[in-house]
Amino acid sequence: MKRSRIRDMGIRVGSLPAGPLDRITDVPGVTVGHSTVTDALHRTGVTVVIPAPGNLFTEKLTAAVYVINGFGKTVGTVQIEELGCLETPIALTGTLNTAKVADALTGYMLGVCARDGVACRSVNPVVGETNDSKLSLGSDRPVGEAQLAEAISKASADFEEGDVGAGAGTVCFGLKGGIGSASRTLEIDGKRYTVGALLQTNFGSLPDLMVCGIPSGKRIEKILKSESAPDPAGDRGSCMIVIGTDIPLSPHSLRRVLKRAAVGLARTGSYLSNGSGDVVIGFTTANRIPSGGPSIRKTEEISQERISAVFRAAAEAVEESVYNSLAAALPVAPRGGFSGYRSLSEFPEALKTE
Repeated sequence: MKRSRIRDMGIRVGSLPAGPLDRITDVPGVTVGHSTVTDALHRTGVTVVIPAPGNLFTEKLTAAVYVINGFGKTVGTVQIEELGCLETPIALTGTLNTAKVADALTGYMLGVCARDGVACRSVNPVVGETNDSKLSLGSDRPVGEAQLAEAISKASADFEEGDVGAGAGTVCFGLKGGIGSASRTLEIDGKRYTVGALLQTNFGSLPDLMVCGIPSGKRIEKILKSESAPDPAGDRGSCMIVIGTDIPLSPHSLRRVLKRAAVGLARTGSYLSNGSGDVVIGFTTANRIPSGGPSIRKTEEISQERISAVFRAAAEAVEESVYNSLAAALPVAPRGGFSGYRSLSEFPEALKTE
């Protein structure tokens, strides 16, 4: 079965234009890589967002965090909130792999600094997670140093979406979830900028799924009839959201942008339930922060009068990323009383307007 994206199914999300790849990697310098672990007991992995080339420890990025609902086990967000900067790639994985991936990411950055002859007494690894235990035996914790190294080595601009990497074992709106991404471009003072999103989707209940205002989840329920029942646990899970841009933003303004991720989730039918860990990590590749620089730094920042367009871009990119995660994910076949999880791409009729 071929992986699809929501645009392949005739759906256009929002009003702003997408970048050439319609992925977070439309932000210049950003790359993404996966390592996927699939066997009889496991469907899990790690996805790494590398925000910029070079040594992120010596040339940090302006960053921010926004917690929509805090039922999560993220690593590194406290320091981002306090200092407003990012000094490692961002890794996403399954819940019980979080500490192992954080340790591996620390080792990776220590290696980068040793290579560059840079003293490093402390580093802040950033790892997000969702719980993939519906499809994977998480207690085995099969993701660590080797998988992180593989994901970093495979990082590129044109990456797969769906049930790969950190999305291998996720479930979203009662369908197979996964990794989804999208981008939006906008012009500010004659220069074109990009806002991109990458999501690890693991939330929602099938009847709640809306695709651009269409009650697709309820339609899919009718199509399935008795073939499979909605998840009895309801809306319980998590969504990790990474937003990147090349627009000059301060940590405060960037955090304002990250808040609009909630708009994108709400448009898909999420009501951000008690059991859902919805955390947004964001960065801008503008205003990099060099180590050992001058005591007073000059930075650029978009005016607050123009930032609403950035809010719209973030909301649209997040919304489309959810749909792409569902459309690109391949279905998980039923087995031994387990009904399996279907792909959104199997239900084009559920996306038609009346």
